[in-house]
Formats: sequence, structure tokens, C-alpha cells
Amino acid sequence: MSSPSDCRFSESHEWHKVEGDVVTVGISQFAANELTDITYIEMEPVGTTVVSGESIGEVESVKTTSDIISSFNGEIIEVNETVADDPSLLNSDPFGSGWLAKIRCDDLAPSEELMDQVSYDEKYPV
Repeated sequence: MSSPSDCRFSESHEWHKVEGDVVTVGISQFAANELTDITYIEMEPVGTTVVSGESIGEVESVKTTSDIISSFNGEIIEVNETVADDPSLLNSDPFGSGWLAKIRCDDLAPSEELMDQVSYDEKYPV
């Protein structure tokens, strides 16, 4: 399974989909597979100021707890409450219904520093 071509990927396995000035963030299928059964998700609330390189939430699984790191500065404008209620969506549909947060950004330049789908899939095959 390949990752979506309309996303950019960080080394810490978050995907970022840019649409206008809004960036949707989630974790990759590779990350979901590595975590195995995801049991809990906690995200920062709407209105939180986001700083690139810092945590905007965490994902817990039967194996470990991992921070969700944003690659952009901005403000969280939406959090996926459905995935908070059903964390297994991260395992079953990480690029669809398993998205985590939407961030309004002033500067989208960091997307150029992230891996494209081909580079990410070559480095982290599922």
C-alpha cells in the first residue's frame, strides 16, 4: 500500500496535507503498523497555538506512547473527535477517517522540507 501522493511526510511519521492555509495532520500507515493496536489519543484543543517541532498531542498503543509533532506553526482549528472516540481508526484508515488535527498556518514553506510520497514510501515501506 502506498501513501497518498497529496501528502508530505516528516521523519517522525506524521503526514501533512496542505489545502489553502490549512494543514491536516495525521500519522502514516507505517507509524500505525509500528504502534500496533492504538488504544488512546489525546490532542491539544482547538485554539491552541502550534509551534513547529513541538507536540500537538499523543497516541498510545499497547506498545508505547508517541508524540504527534507538527511541522508547521499555526493554530489548531479542528480536532477529529471521531478518532478520539475510536482510536482504532488510526490503524484501519490513517489517511482518511483517522486524521488528527487541522492547523491554520501563516507560512507553508516547511512543506518543502518534508518528504514527498515516493521518498517516504521508499524509506519506510509498509
